[in-house]
Amino acid sequence: MIFRQLFDSVSSTYTYLLASRRGGEALIIDPVLEKVDRYIQLLHDLDLKLIKAVDTHIHADHITGLGALRDKTHCITVMGEQSGVDVVSMRVSDGDKIDIEGLSLDVLYTPGHTDDSYSFILPDRVFTGDTLLIRGTGRTDFQNGDPRAQYESIFGRLLKLPDQTLIFPAHDYKGDTVSTIGEEKACNPRLQVKSVDQYVDLMNSLHLPNPKMMDVAVPANLHMGLAQDEVARRGWALTASQAKDLAGRSDVVLIDLRERREREKHGVIPGSLHAPYPALEDNVKPGGVLHQLGTSTSNQLLFYCAFGERSAMAVQAAQEAGLTTARHIQGGIEAWRRAGGTIAPER
Repeated sequence: MIFRQLFDSVSSTYTYLLASRRGGEALIIDPVLEKVDRYIQLLHDLDLKLIKAVDTHIHADHITGLGALRDKTHCITVMGEQSGVDVVSMRVSDGDKIDIEGLSLDVLYTPGHTDDSYSFILPDRVFTGDTLLIRGTGRTDFQNGDPRAQYESIFGRLLKLPDQTLIFPAHDYKGDTVSTIGEEKACNPRLQVKSVDQYVDLMNSLHLPNPKMMDVAVPANLHMGLAQDEVARRGWALTASQAKDLAGRSDVVLIDLRERREREKHGVIPGSLHAPYPALEDNVKPGGVLHQLGTSTSNQLLFYCAFGERSAMAVQAAQEAGLTTARHIQGGIEAWRRAGGTIAPER
């Protein structure tokens, strides 16, 4: 496995790049906006294709690199379903998995630092965001933080992992890079409490100043969705209501860009063709299945995804490949659902 721990000294943020092999697919966790060019250079050096960019929660101390990475690499942005961010490509919940080629991360909901905090687990390590730090824990006094919820996330969930599990947090302010579950049980001063009430009292007595970037970072991180309006202005978008009127026509090919797990969990628009977004580049170039569908007949290609972000990128790529009939459903299957469109179980 390729594993890189990268550091932003301004916000003391750790960013993690993972891949199963050189030349394969990659995933990045908690990227920082100012370091995006560095990440892209590293991807190039390792011959990696960025497939997913993930934030453990809405950060208050730096502006996320998710949006910039999406715009530069056309990757899938991922956050927890509780996140208040306007648009991401994919939202995950407790018990889900985040997959790329050769790697699968288990998704663990660990609220407390914020109400949208998640951790991500590989067999030998866990990425804890700001929930569990090295010799500390994330503050709980803003962004709907809750020390009781954090106690349960730590003691009821994270500390149940095997003692040898490596801990990789989103921040460290002392220069530590890694710990283990067993080490934190024994040495983390905030975990040496005898009850949840004692932990609540401890966290409520910290009285820390707000992060310096909080007033800038939080609003910016809440509004990072792809500007789908620009795609619509170019005539490449349909509203969910307009798409409903076209569904079922023999010359309209509905194309679902979501992953199999999303289809199984949330259902599908009946009659749609499954063509996962990571394969889009191959599918729209000459010889690809979507290129053949869009050029050999009078078909109109109609892309959709979860919230419209992947499909907006897909329709631009399709148009650039000469598929002039390509459109997408603005707002994705979520907008389709709100418009009363039929959704069927995945078969």
